[in-house]
Amino acid sequence: MTVFLLLLFLPVGTGTFGRVVLVRDRRTNSYYALKSMKIADVIRLKQEQHAHNEKEVLMEVNHPFLIRLYWTHHDDRCLYMLMEYMPGGELFSYLRSKGKFNNATGLFYSAEIVCAIEYMHAKDIVYRDLKPENILLDCEGHIKLTDFGFAKKLVDRTWTLCGTPEYLAPEVIQGKGHGQAVDWWALGVLIFEMLSGHPPFFDDNPFGIYQKVLSGKLECPRHLDFYVKDLIKKLLMVDKTKRLGNLRVSGLWLETKHTAPSATHLCFCHCPKHPNNIFLIISKQFPLPHSSHSV
Repeated sequence: MTVFLLLLFLPVGTGTFGRVVLVRDRRTNSYYALKSMKIADVIRLKQEQHAHNEKEVLMEVNHPFLIRLYWTHHDDRCLYMLMEYMPGGELFSYLRSKGKFNNATGLFYSAEIVCAIEYMHAKDIVYRDLKPENILLDCEGHIKLTDFGFAKKLVDRTWTLCGTPEYLAPEVIQGKGHGQAVDWWALGVLIFEMLSGHPPFFDDNPFGIYQKVLSGKLECPRHLDFYVKDLIKKLLMVDKTKRLGNLRVSGLWLETKHTAPSATHLCFCHCPKHPNNIFLIISKQFPLPHSSHSV
């Protein structure tokens, strides 16, 4: 495979030091996403390690909810990564168009994300950049996590400050060293944002966000049912040792009465009914609260 065998169509994404272009293989007519990064910009912004991390992690993983890397290349000007093309675009765009998701849709996306996180953690990989912009949708409405520049092979702790302010865990902000628990914190932020339309901690500047995160004060929208509120609160525990997901527990996550959304709900032509075993997979991580009342 060489760059010359790829027919370029149109840009589908841009970043700080590169862009993603839809391409077609001239031999097979298969479509891919070609990520190109200018080497000069990577060096200027001191992103060499992040570029290396992304390549190494993607070469190691193989999971239905993680973006697939097919090929890498470089020339005098650019680094290239050929990845699978996701025609559904970003979850961020879909969420903004809907405003917020109902419980069923939020449950579905969260369940698939949990599967991806557990897979990475089993391989001692911390993702560290979970947010709607880094979640892509395929033609059937299923998710793929992308952008692994902040991902890191980790068996203990790391002290690097990285990520999006609204999604940073308290231990990252405090510089105390962090590990896999940061991904579960980010999941709590994401669930909150998907179901309310905004992140739980936001301000006009990052420092204001950090203060709110460290305060531990969380106000869930009144329309969320008890089970969702309980889940979010347990994921957004400032004390990482008490944070859900960081604990090895068993039980159910949410009541299965929250059935998965249909193709109509997800606005994709051929979205299948969500796999029944998705609830069994997620139940290994999150317990069902015993209380049955709502608040």
